[in-house]
Amino acid sequence: MQQPYIIDTDRLILRPWQAEDLPLFIELNQDPRVMEHFFSGKTKEEAVDYYKRIQAHFTEHGFGLNAAVLKSTQECIGFVGLAKIAAPYPMAPCVEIGWRLGYNHWGKGYATEGAKAALTDGFTRLSLAEIVAFTIPLNTRSRRVMEKLGMHHDPKDNFQHPKIPAGHPRCLQLLYRLSKDEWLKL
Repeated sequence: MQQPYIIDTDRLILRPWQAEDLPLFIELNQDPRVMEHFFSGKTKEEAVDYYKRIQAHFTEHGFGLNAAVLKSTQECIGFVGLAKIAAPYPMAPCVEIGWRLGYNHWGKGYATEGAKAALTDGFTRLSLAEIVAFTIPLNTRSRRVMEKLGMHHDPKDNFQHPKIPAGHPRCLQLLYRLSKDEWLKL
Protein backbone atom coordinates (compact mmCIF):
# COMPACT_ATOMS: atom_id res chain seq x y z
CA MET A 1 0.00 0.00 0.00
CA GLN A 2 1.26 3.46 -0.95
CA GLN A 3 2.25 5.68 1.98
CA PRO A 4 0.44 9.02 2.17
CA TYR A 5 2.49 11.85 0.72
CA ILE A 6 3.07 14.65 3.23
CA ILE A 7 4.24 18.16 2.35
CA ASP A 8 6.18 20.08 4.97
CA THR A 9 6.51 23.91 5.01
CA ASP A 10 7.91 26.29 7.61
CA ARG A 11 4.62 26.48 9.52
CA LEU A 12 2.36 23.84 7.98
CA ILE A 13 2.04 20.14 7.38
CA LEU A 14 -0.09 19.29 4.34
CA ARG A 15 -1.33 15.73 4.64
CA PRO A 16 -4.25 13.50 3.67
CA TRP A 17 -7.38 13.88 5.76
CA GLN A 18 -7.93 11.72 8.83
CA ALA A 19 -11.23 10.68 10.40
CA GLU A 20 -10.77 13.09 13.31
CA ASP A 21 -10.60 16.01 10.84
CA LEU A 22 -14.17 15.49 9.59
CA PRO A 23 -15.92 17.76 12.15
CA LEU A 24 -13.61 20.66 11.22
CA PHE A 25 -14.16 19.93 7.52
CA ILE A 26 -17.94 20.09 7.99
CA GLU A 27 -17.69 23.30 10.03
CA LEU A 28 -15.40 24.89 7.43
CA ASN A 29 -17.84 24.16 4.60
CA GLN A 30 -20.78 25.56 6.58
CA ASP A 31 -19.13 28.81 7.70
CA PRO A 32 -20.77 31.64 5.70
CA ARG A 33 -17.57 33.73 5.89
CA VAL A 34 -15.47 30.92 4.40
CA MET A 35 -18.11 30.10 1.78
CA GLU A 36 -18.89 33.74 0.91
CA HIS A 37 -17.66 33.51 -2.68
CA PHE A 38 -19.09 30.08 -3.45
CA PHE A 39 -22.51 29.38 -4.93
CA SER A 40 -23.68 28.10 -1.55
CA GLY A 41 -22.48 26.62 1.71
CA LYS A 42 -22.75 22.91 2.19
CA THR A 43 -25.15 20.98 4.36
CA LYS A 44 -23.60 18.44 6.69
CA GLU A 45 -24.45 15.68 4.20
CA GLU A 46 -22.95 17.63 1.28
CA ALA A 47 -19.78 18.32 3.28
CA VAL A 48 -19.43 14.63 4.17
CA ASP A 49 -19.94 13.71 0.50
CA TYR A 50 -17.26 16.24 -0.53
CA TYR A 51 -14.91 14.80 2.12
CA LYS A 52 -15.46 11.31 0.67
CA ARG A 53 -14.74 12.58 -2.86
CA ILE A 54 -11.48 14.14 -1.64
CA GLN A 55 -10.53 10.82 -0.02
CA ALA A 56 -11.33 8.95 -3.26
CA HIS A 57 -9.23 11.46 -5.25
CA PHE A 58 -6.23 10.71 -2.99
CA THR A 59 -6.72 6.98 -3.49
CA GLU A 60 -7.03 7.28 -7.26
CA HIS A 61 -4.35 9.89 -8.00
CA GLY A 62 -1.89 9.93 -5.08
CA PHE A 63 -2.49 13.63 -4.38
CA GLY A 64 -5.38 15.88 -3.48
CA LEU A 65 -6.72 18.67 -1.33
CA ASN A 66 -4.52 18.15 1.73
CA ALA A 67 -5.55 18.88 5.27
CA ALA A 68 -3.50 21.89 6.40
CA VAL A 69 -2.17 21.46 9.94
CA LEU A 70 -0.32 24.06 11.98
CA LYS A 71 3.03 22.68 13.10
CA SER A 72 2.98 24.79 16.27
CA THR A 73 -0.32 23.39 17.61
CA GLN A 74 -1.14 20.36 15.39
CA GLU A 75 -4.50 22.07 14.72
CA CYS A 76 -6.12 21.32 11.36
CA ILE A 77 -7.06 24.72 9.91
CA GLY A 78 -8.49 23.80 6.49
CA PHE A 79 -7.06 22.54 3.23
CA VAL A 80 -4.54 23.37 0.53
CA GLY A 81 -3.74 21.17 -2.42
CA LEU A 82 -4.30 20.01 -5.95
CA ALA A 83 -7.25 18.34 -7.64
CA LYS A 84 -7.93 17.04 -11.12
CA ILE A 85 -10.68 18.89 -12.96
CA ALA A 86 -12.75 17.14 -15.61
CA ALA A 87 -15.60 18.03 -17.96
CA PRO A 88 -17.84 20.00 -18.04
CA TYR A 89 -15.26 22.67 -17.11
CA PRO A 90 -14.02 24.36 -20.30
CA MET A 91 -10.32 24.13 -19.37
CA ALA A 92 -10.53 20.41 -18.53
CA PRO A 93 -8.75 18.16 -18.24
CA CYS A 94 -6.39 19.98 -15.91
CA VAL A 95 -5.18 20.21 -12.33
CA GLU A 96 -6.45 22.98 -10.08
CA ILE A 97 -4.80 24.37 -6.98
CA GLY A 98 -7.18 25.29 -4.19
CA TRP A 99 -7.34 26.31 -0.56
CA ARG A 100 -10.01 26.82 2.08
CA LEU A 101 -8.95 27.90 5.55
CA GLY A 102 -10.89 28.59 8.71
CA TYR A 103 -11.77 32.25 9.11
CA ASN A 104 -9.59 32.65 12.23
CA HIS A 105 -6.54 31.75 10.14
CA TRP A 106 -7.01 34.27 7.34
CA GLY A 107 -4.47 37.02 6.75
CA LYS A 108 -1.51 35.09 8.18
CA GLY A 109 0.01 33.89 4.90
CA TYR A 110 -0.94 30.23 5.39
CA ALA A 111 -2.79 29.95 2.05
CA THR A 112 0.17 31.35 0.12
CA GLU A 113 2.71 29.26 2.05
CA GLY A 114 0.76 26.05 1.56
CA ALA A 115 -0.06 26.80 -2.07
CA LYS A 116 3.60 27.47 -2.92
CA ALA A 117 4.45 24.04 -1.51
CA ALA A 118 1.58 22.44 -3.44
CA LEU A 119 2.81 24.06 -6.67
CA THR A 120 6.31 22.74 -6.02
CA ASP A 121 4.90 19.25 -5.49
CA GLY A 122 2.77 19.51 -8.63
CA PHE A 123 5.59 20.66 -10.87
CA THR A 124 8.28 18.39 -9.43
CA ARG A 125 6.96 15.10 -8.00
CA LEU A 126 3.85 15.04 -10.21
CA SER A 127 5.56 16.52 -13.33
CA LEU A 128 2.55 18.64 -14.24
CA ALA A 129 2.89 21.00 -17.20
CA GLU A 130 0.36 23.54 -15.91
CA ILE A 131 -1.72 24.27 -12.81
CA VAL A 132 -4.84 26.45 -12.81
CA ALA A 133 -7.05 28.20 -10.27
CA PHE A 134 -10.34 30.00 -10.63
CA THR A 135 -12.67 32.19 -8.62
CA ILE A 136 -15.25 34.94 -8.97
CA PRO A 137 -14.12 38.53 -9.62
CA LEU A 138 -15.10 39.70 -6.10
CA ASN A 139 -12.87 37.16 -4.34
CA THR A 140 -9.93 39.53 -4.03
CA ARG A 141 -8.28 37.55 -1.21
CA SER A 142 -7.93 34.40 -3.32
CA ARG A 143 -6.98 36.42 -6.39
CA ARG A 144 -4.15 38.02 -4.38
CA VAL A 145 -2.88 34.57 -3.39
CA MET A 146 -2.99 33.46 -7.04
CA GLU A 147 -0.98 36.52 -8.05
CA LYS A 148 1.56 35.97 -5.23
CA LEU A 149 2.03 32.46 -6.63
CA GLY A 150 2.95 33.95 -10.01
CA MET A 151 -0.30 32.85 -11.65
CA HIS A 152 -1.71 35.07 -14.37
CA HIS A 153 -5.20 35.85 -15.59
CA ASP A 154 -6.19 36.49 -19.20
CA PRO A 155 -9.76 37.80 -19.60
CA LYS A 156 -10.21 35.61 -22.70
CA ASP A 157 -10.06 32.60 -20.35
CA ASN A 158 -13.01 33.77 -18.23
CA PHE A 159 -15.84 31.23 -18.23
CA GLN A 160 -19.31 30.57 -16.93
CA HIS A 161 -19.21 28.00 -14.12
CA PRO A 162 -20.99 24.93 -15.50
CA LYS A 163 -22.55 24.07 -12.13
CA ILE A 164 -23.99 27.52 -11.36
CA PRO A 165 -27.12 28.84 -13.07
CA ALA A 166 -26.45 31.32 -15.88
CA GLY A 167 -26.93 34.90 -14.75
CA HIS A 168 -26.15 34.14 -11.10
CA PRO A 169 -23.64 36.67 -9.64
CA ARG A 170 -21.16 33.85 -8.92
CA CYS A 171 -21.41 32.26 -12.36
CA LEU A 172 -18.58 34.26 -13.99
CA GLN A 173 -15.20 32.72 -13.13
CA LEU A 174 -11.73 34.18 -13.68
CA LEU A 175 -9.20 31.53 -14.68
CA TYR A 176 -5.60 31.88 -13.53
CA ARG A 177 -2.79 29.77 -14.99
CA LEU A 178 0.82 28.92 -14.25
CA SER A 179 2.95 26.69 -16.45
CA LYS A 180 5.93 24.72 -15.21
CA ASP A 181 8.22 26.84 -17.41
CA GLU A 182 6.83 30.03 -15.86
CA TRP A 183 7.13 28.57 -12.36
CA LEU A 184 10.81 27.69 -12.98
CA LYS A 185 11.52 31.36 -13.73
CA LEU A 186 9.96 32.67 -10.49
